[in-house]
Amino acid sequence: MKTTVYGYPKIGENRELKKVVESYWKGEITKSQLLEKAQEINLNRVKKVLEAGIDIVPSNDFSLYDFVLDTATMFNVIPERFKKIEDSLDLYFAMARGSDDAIACEMTKWFDTNYHYIVPELAGDIKLVKNRPLESYKNIKENLSLETKPVIIGPFTFVYLSKVYQKQEGSILMEMVKAPESEKFEYFLDYFADLYNQVLRQLQDEGVKVVQLDEPAFVLDLSDKEVDLALRTYQKAVEGIDKLDVIVQTYYESLSSYEKLINLPVKGIGLDFVSNTENFENIKRYGFPKDKLLVAGVVSGRDPWKTDLKQAAEFIKSLFDYIPQENIILSNASPLFHLPVSLKPEVGHLSEDLINLLSFADERLEELKLLKQHFTEGIDLPDQNLQNIRDRYKNEEVRKLVSFYKNQEVGRKTPFKERYKKQMDILKLPLFPTTTIGSFPQTQEVRKVRADYKAGRITEKEYKEFIKSQIANVIKLQEELDLDVLVHGEFERTDMVEFFGEKLEGFTFTKNGWVQSYGTRCVRPPIIYGDVSRPNPMTLEEITYAQSLTNRPVKGMLTGPVTILNWSFYRKDIPKEDIAYQIALALRQEVIDLEKAGIKIIQIDEPAFREGLPLKKSKQEHYLNWSVNAFKLSHDTVKDETQIHTHMCYSEFNEIIEYIYKMDADVISIEASRSKGEILGAFEKFNYDHGIGIGVYDIHSPRVPREEEIEEIVRRALRYIDKNLIWINPDCGLKTRGWDETVKSLKNMVNVAKKLREELK
Repeated sequence: MKTTVYGYPKIGENRELKKVVESYWKGEITKSQLLEKAQEINLNRVKKVLEAGIDIVPSNDFSLYDFVLDTATMFNVIPERFKKIEDSLDLYFAMARGSDDAIACEMTKWFDTNYHYIVPELAGDIKLVKNRPLESYKNIKENLSLETKPVIIGPFTFVYLSKVYQKQEGSILMEMVKAPESEKFEYFLDYFADLYNQVLRQLQDEGVKVVQLDEPAFVLDLSDKEVDLALRTYQKAVEGIDKLDVIVQTYYESLSSYEKLINLPVKGIGLDFVSNTENFENIKRYGFPKDKLLVAGVVSGRDPWKTDLKQAAEFIKSLFDYIPQENIILSNASPLFHLPVSLKPEVGHLSEDLINLLSFADERLEELKLLKQHFTEGIDLPDQNLQNIRDRYKNEEVRKLVSFYKNQEVGRKTPFKERYKKQMDILKLPLFPTTTIGSFPQTQEVRKVRADYKAGRITEKEYKEFIKSQIANVIKLQEELDLDVLVHGEFERTDMVEFFGEKLEGFTFTKNGWVQSYGTRCVRPPIIYGDVSRPNPMTLEEITYAQSLTNRPVKGMLTGPVTILNWSFYRKDIPKEDIAYQIALALRQEVIDLEKAGIKIIQIDEPAFREGLPLKKSKQEHYLNWSVNAFKLSHDTVKDETQIHTHMCYSEFNEIIEYIYKMDADVISIEASRSKGEILGAFEKFNYDHGIGIGVYDIHSPRVPREEEIEEIVRRALRYIDKNLIWINPDCGLKTRGWDETVKSLKNMVNVAKKLREELK
């Protein structure tokens, strides 16, 4: 029995990768210095995996920005608009972030996670230009004298998640390669099978012993044709590969069409036994090929709760009834980059009880080692008493409330049209009202003052006066820009989930538990260890102060219950929907207080609503129903005159537009810039008759959008949506941007709104 891992975090123990890449962007270090430091970070992480006793160590799982973008550039999948950038590294970052002349490639969520990947755009001279897995393998072998397992996204998943350009009604838009009845999907699968065969042949010629192809798309609900295409793709991709063991790794759910895909022409299959029970049920029903290795995902890569080692050992033992022990490789069930690096910095910061409940990426390595030693050396596994610790954090009153509301019909009673007319009459807003999503740039000065306050270096009074000064400045700026609906800037908030978690019972926070969200953006997910409640108001002071400074409406800004849940590490021994209802009830109290204080617009953001959608269609309806109800429960007390907004971003909404409509928000704001307005196609087929805020420029890119780019997106929206329902805004919060680019971008946005008002009034 052996062990392996995949997806070990690449950010560094103290976010070293973030710091060095951003230093390069700022011109503070050279390209060679960036690459030298990145090499050091990568070698350190490889050494850590090796020293933890893992038998099969991965390579090519390190990236300067995104592993999907790495794969795209490896195959020369470079959109035409970037071709004139000569330097390969600058081109790489331009595709991720945009340049002065080119809009960045689309970014969206990786399956049902909070990781964002760069969407490949398949066009042009696609060919193998750089064998990244081979380069990584040779680099580690040269520096550490170590044989590794190169890891790469499999051909099916890569093509499945890619997009192609289509021309429609005089404009250019993108669609999934795997669009309904698209012949391009089959064409590109066949094309990339040849390219992957080239990659594998070169690895084989170098003497590589094993390679891992990640195929998370194999857990989706695949049609018979797609399954047949997958089998055909692999027949072609592994042709002539007889000295290299190919492992196909699946995760996040159970393998689709198990009885067929288990017969892929490869040496081994990786299955996730943590997220589901179906994989084991299929093994019992259909068996497992005697000539294949099983990479058994037995410790979680997505949640930080310690593995019950004795329970895991019993499960592994049950596999022996179907698979020889020597054919089993123990592994994590999904990529470890969803976890913080190490629990060590949290010792002394978190309570001893919580430390005893948690395992991060480094601790997962130790768990795998212990499980292997239990079977190969006969060592005893420890008594952990995990449930006894969890039971200490119950709040029976909160649980009773949840039980009551789960059986009630929730939501506002007055129909939208009637509500919206009342709201707009009171707000007196023009056609195409302009606003922002919530946050404004958070400078180094803002971050320093927050840190000084937390560390006790300044008083609470000094801190609050500083925040007030920032709010006053941003209100004045928004009035000067002539925005119609203002925000307070969120200078007191480090993160849209962390801020609320710090004020709610049942949450705790790590000191150094950073997780990559996209590129160099890292977040520290809260840990929901107990039942959730709100002891005190959370946002009232800042919002009411901001409203006192202006006659224009200022939005109350809250993060929605589903997003707080999905962006936290939540307990697994409590139904997920129950935790969502607990958070919704806490937010409900906040909404009541904001309305009493005279706030006329309250935005309850749900950017993670789509993200939490189960990958299997059979499980989706249940999730969507309770998610909709949790959102509605958070605000169903408000008067008709109070306008409820929500914000969603970077997700495929087409298949769930019906449920977004059921959320019954007065205004929903969505991303429509990186995807070139593609998301608006969902509204072409569905008569969405509520307010829609069109995200007309990409805040994840430092470039300033041109007025004509913004106007093109709004005009596309006008084809599907009543002009009286359209709002205009950026596609997300402005926290990570600089002030100069923010002001210029918002000026262009307001100018477009005014131009269209004049034309279409």
